Order: sequence, then C-alpha cells, then structure tokens
Amino acid sequence: MSYDANTYWGRQGLERAILDALAATGKDVDKLTINDLAPADQFHSGGKSSTVRLARLAGLKPGMRVLDVGGGLGGPARTLAAEFGCQITVVDPTESYVRTGEALTARVRLADRVSHRVGDALTLDTGGSMFDIVWTQNSGMNIGDKERLYAGFARVLRPGGLLAFQEPMAGPVQPPIFPVMWAPDATTNFLRAPDAMRAMIEAAGFRATAWDDVTAELAGPSTGAAGLPTPSSASSWGTPSTRSRARASAIVTRSAS
Repeated sequence: MSYDANTYWGRQGLERAILDALAATGKDVDKLTINDLAPADQFHSGGKSSTVRLARLAGLKPGMRVLDVGGGLGGPARTLAAEFGCQITVVDPTESYVRTGEALTARVRLADRVSHRVGDALTLDTGGSMFDIVWTQNSGMNIGDKERLYAGFARVLRPGGLLAFQEPMAGPVQPPIFPVMWAPDATTNFLRAPDAMRAMIEAAGFRATAWDDVTAELAGPSTGAAGLPTPSSASSWGTPSTRSRARASAIVTRSAS
C-alpha cells in the first residue's frame, strides 16, 4: 500500500467541525485562545503539555526561528509563538491541515508569528533560509528514508542549531498490532528502535545533548478531549501495547562543521 498524506489524514470541513465543537462546549469562537484549541490541534502523545516540555528542554527563547516539520494544524507552533516568543514556519503535506491551520492561527491573532505552507519533509524548500530550531513531533512514523529526512533537517539548520523532536519508536515487542494511529498496516509503518534512531541521527551530523525516554509518561490517547473532533477517526485505530513502541523526546545539536 502506498502512503499519501492527503488521502490518509485529509478531512474536508475541518475548521468548521472544530469551531462547531468548541461552540458546543460554550467557547466564544471569536475570542479563542491556544488553550481552547489544544484538545483538537495538539494531536500527538501528551498533547500541549508535551509540547511545552520539549520547548523547555530545548531552551527556546524569544525571536528564535523555528521550522516545524509535519506541524499539522499548527497547535505546537502557536504554543511556541504565544508562550516562548518564537517565529515559526509550519510545513505539512496535508493540504486541509495547512488551510485549517492558517485559519486557526489568524483566529488567535498569531499570523504575524506563525506561517503555514504545504511541503514534503523529504524535500524541504526553505528558499535558502536557515533556522535556529527544526522542530518535529510524531511526524516521521510513515517515512522509511529516515537518513534522507534527518539529513534534510541538518541542511536547513544553522551551524550549532538544534533539532528538537518527539517521536514514536519501535519497542521491544514487534510488530505492533495494526491498525495504529499512523498506519493501517505494516506497509506504511517505519518505526525504528531507539538505539538505531540515535545512531542514524548522529550519522547525519548531530550530537545529542538530551535524549529522554518518555514512553511511560506519554502512554495512551491525547486528542479528542471534550468531544472535539480528531483529524482522523480514532475509532479506526488500534491500541498497541506500550511494549510495541517506545517514545523519545530529544534535543540534538547540529555540528558546526
């Protein structure tokens, strides 16, 4: 089975569905905050709290330029802008996510600090721009050519820049029970074990400054709270054992060479 992000993740009318669900909970959709949106737009393990944890681990500071690869609806990007003062470019292959992300960013008045564009993680085109941080959360599970992926991250980082990521990895019991959230079957699942991932990332020119196993603290679902819609139907996903996948939260520094 070939993997197409727009086919697997895309959903029409997503902005309207989110706004209607928020209105149903009593929110004023004309006065939304990033915390109001978090149950719908932070659809990775741990939700907004894991985004904040990773940002603190990375030591983000106001004015830092961040490239968020696979940033979905832009929830993490809006958090980094609102709470850490960063300037963020979000790249995602799913067109409906980019359209919805732009609309939500404008609705919370962060369009001056967060931009959204359609793009492929394996062929990042930043127009020659270099970033202080490449950021990615739960976005590489469907990508088999991880060597090319992380080499691309290194290419768009300034020397000494940071890669901050949170990523599911293969646990001690394989294979997982399909379907899982990101893959209906094994043909679109490309998890690697933590040791293999770390070796591959370091071979791409990075040096680990922090590498935390957060499997236990991030176990379980993280989206769809308060009746808000998830971008893909949660009812179709399996619930793999925590032994079938590990999760790492890491900061690695690009070599100055």
